[in-house]
Amino acid sequence: MSSLEQPKIIAFVCHWCAYAGADLAGISRLQYPPHVRLIRVMCTGRLHHGFLLNALHQDADGVLVSG
Repeated sequence: MSSLEQPKIIAFVCHWCAYAGADLAGISRLQYPPHVRLIRVMCTGRLHHGFLLNALHQDADGVLVSG
């Protein structure tokens, strides 16, 4: 990653909690950075660690789990 590139962040967000907040931000016309990708999961408490490792293995610079 060069100094001009933004880090690629994969965010696993809970369908019932964190995704609702992201949806509300969109309704309010707030923007989050384009280098952050949201992946909605039914419950972050049941998120398999393999998904996190796979995201990092496929060149994500960081992983966020929000519930």
